[in-house]
Formats: sequence, structure tokens, C-alpha cells
Amino acid sequence: MTDDDLDRSYSALCEALASVGESRSELFLSMVCLSLMARYERAEDVITLIDHVHAQCAAEVDQDG
Repeated sequence: MTDDDLDRSYSALCEALASVGESRSELFLSMVCLSLMARYERAEDVITLIDHVHAQCAAEVDQDG
């Protein structure tokens, strides 16, 4: 994916999140994640990505706390 593709995708995600509203944002993000996960051929690839994002979030919590 090019930088332009990534920017367009991120912008579309932000616009869609704003459109569905805060009350449905968790459901929306869950549905997007499940749809994207279904495109992977192996669970290991998805689990690696989940572990990476989890570690990033944990590091941010550690920095804030």
C-alpha cells in the first residue's frame, strides 16, 4: 500500500467513524477488524498483528502512568 493509499484509507475510516457516532464506534471498529482479519490466510499473521498493537497500547499506558 502506498502512502497515498494509506492516507485515503485512514481518512475514510475517520469519516465513517464520525458518521456512525461515538455510541456505535466500537461495533464499527470490531466489524472492520473482523472483515480485515478474514482476508488473511493464517491465524498466526493476525495474532502477530494483534500482539504488536497490544504491546504498543501497553507501552502508551506505561508512559502515561
